Amino acid sequence: MSIGGLMRTSVSGMNAQATRLSAVSENIANSNTNGYKQTTTEFSSQVLAHSGGQYNSGAVDANVRTLVSEQGGLTYTANASSSKKIDLAIQGNGFLVVGDGRGGNFLTRAGSFTQQADGTLVNAAGFTLQGYPVTAGGTDAVLNGYAGLKDVNMSAALLSANPTTSGTLSANLDKSSTIVAAAELPSASTVAGAKVSPTSSSSIATYDNSGKPVKLDVYYTKIADATATEGDKWEVAIFNAADASPATGTGASTTAPFPYTGGALSVTTMTFDQSTSKLASLQSTKPAGAVAAVNTTARDGFINVDLSGANGQNIKLNVSDFTSFTKAYLPLAAKVDGNPAEVIDKVSIGTNGTITATFTSGTTRDLFKIPLAMVAAPDNMEALAGNVYNAGVESGTVLMGFGGSGGLGDLISGALENSTVDLASELTTMIESQRSYTANSKVFQTGSEIMDVLVNLKR
Repeated sequence: MSIGGLMRTSVSGMNAQATRLSAVSENIANSNTNGYKQTTTEFSSQVLAHSGGQYNSGAVDANVRTLVSEQGGLTYTANASSSKKIDLAIQGNGFLVVGDGRGGNFLTRAGSFTQQADGTLVNAAGFTLQGYPVTAGGTDAVLNGYAGLKDVNMSAALLSANPTTSGTLSANLDKSSTIVAAAELPSASTVAGAKVSPTSSSSIATYDNSGKPVKLDVYYTKIADATATEGDKWEVAIFNAADASPATGTGASTTAPFPYTGGALSVTTMTFDQSTSKLASLQSTKPAGAVAAVNTTARDGFINVDLSGANGQNIKLNVSDFTSFTKAYLPLAAKVDGNPAEVIDKVSIGTNGTITATFTSGTTRDLFKIPLAMVAAPDNMEALAGNVYNAGVESGTVLMGFGGSGGLGDLISGALENSTVDLASELTTMIESQRSYTANSKVFQTGSEIMDVLVNLKR
């Protein structure tokens, strides 16, 4: 073995331990960084060929790896319902997608975001949270990339109005109710003073294009008893409450609110199953020219309510859960989308990433859906400044999904993932590296002294 080889080997040992100490120092510095993943150093030997009488010392190589797939502990915060400060953590697989403002997308587990002046949510490193805007048609989500993602912006909905386009209506209609004559049906009421005898009624609030509330009066009237082949039948007539006749004053109707000046917005016949008392079929009887569902099945049962004449949209009401048991009229569900022009009171984020805003009136609307991304080998991703990662060939391509599905973990609002650094372990590693560095320096020093002896032989 040459003296030069001995010194080169010891130098490689010192360099390897210096690399290890660098990783330890970075870990210790980020022991309180949310979402930070511990960096470890692994050594591998580099061996040179040698003969029986001559040994050539090799070297040591230090390989630094970031344990991206390691799960950190969760700490719960108070930022679960404010639109100004949102904390997100992931329990299980997956990464949040963030943008750098220049078209670049990266992955991170650091989920502490603060609303900026422009409404975007930005973390401490300056990266903006990405999500899919929720529209009436759903989300423009894709499986194999970042297409369709936008900056999550809370100010876009601070003062906005959205018309009602869909909803759910459900109730139990009393099967034992008496049949009402055709002349007394709400849909037949056109003359003041005519008798109208609806079996049951209720009202729901919807919103037009400007966010103005539009109250709809819904009347349920039994029109036929069950037969040997089918169950009982009911008429469902929906009116705009603004068209109701006044109950008092000049020209008051003795049968207020009938007649409605605009007529019925929707008239539908419900037929129930004889044995199960559940909705079997629907038949629209709305006058020709109106937007209405015709012969829809109970499974896809809906009623169309045309509000275009009241500066609104066509509303698709899901009524597939209606029943007709021998029990008093019982409303079970009444929910519609849309909201008036108002500010957000609070937000909530589900485990699947849906950001739902609750407005000051109590109405709710889904704003964004935050996706999670995963790769086949997360530990092979490139770590970049700002506690973000870049997927590449070695890690595998990005696969998008939502929390709680497809092998992805749950997205937890009001929590942050802690750093995976163990301070006790890092301090122990630091002592070990210091000892090894010193030992390698002693080998180098010994080699240097031997070289001095050889030089002095010439003298």
